[in-house]
Amino acid sequence: MRGWWQDLTDLVLPAECGGCGRPRTVLCPECRAALSGAVPRRVRPVPEPRGLPAVYAAAAYADAVRAALLAHKERGALALAGALGAALAGAVRAGRAGIGPLLLVPVPSAPWAVRARGHDPVRRIALAAAAELRRTGVPARVVPVLRQRRAVADQSGLNSRQRLVNIDGALEVVAGGARLLAGGRVVLVDDLVTTGATLAEAARAVRERTGPEGAGEETTAVYRRAAWEGREERTAGPREERAKWTRDAPGIAEGNAPAWPIRAAVVAAAPDSFEMNRN
Repeated sequence: MRGWWQDLTDLVLPAECGGCGRPRTVLCPECRAALSGAVPRRVRPVPEPRGLPAVYAAAAYADAVRAALLAHKERGALALAGALGAALAGAVRAGRAGIGPLLLVPVPSAPWAVRARGHDPVRRIALAAAAELRRTGVPARVVPVLRQRRAVADQSGLNSRQRLVNIDGALEVVAGGARLLAGGRVVLVDDLVTTGATLAEAARAVRERTGPEGAGEETTAVYRRAAWEGREERTAGPREERAKWTRDAPGIAEGNAPAWPIRAAVVAAAPDSFEMNRN
């Protein structure tokens, strides 16, 4: 595990660019441009897993961007968190719908991975993104309410179907987490999306605890009503408390869910996911 003196050394005396290896810089101008120079865009993995929210990415996962993410995650280049967080903040802005505070919900790393790395890379990037959003006038905070409720295999060598099976039902909202999610618009955040299986599972876990807000623009009020009626008897809390979520949203079934869809934002996505633009 890394010591605090190693973290401080990385912040004060960066050895090389996290993207290309150029000496004496955290991230050179060329690599910074590759990370944050393009306009963040909506991405869609192929095949797209059921329940995946609208996902926005800052950059394609290739070359310098890939190197920077791996340096931060696997080699503990903590000084890269600021640049990665700024890129994530851009993706969050691109997917922002309406006004109001944003709740950035990091996809949790496996406990063994956090121990091995000495830090939680997604949470660290999320904190940097929230700070960047607040700096530019967007109210945002990190709400780390997701956790793994069972062990999952390392997903790096799995295909899209195997990842769906591996992650299915593996995440949950911690006790009391639903209350924390009541204060704004939920944005799931991760460093990378490839197949979308993990983000789809994270969205399922949030919906299960907060109510049937739907899976995105394609989800209809009819779906939300059916989903709510199916779990109404299991939902705690007075009717008045549940009603406040939908008081100003005609056509949406009464429930304890926000009337807006969950969104997701990532630093990078597989290059081919940028090529699809289905409406």
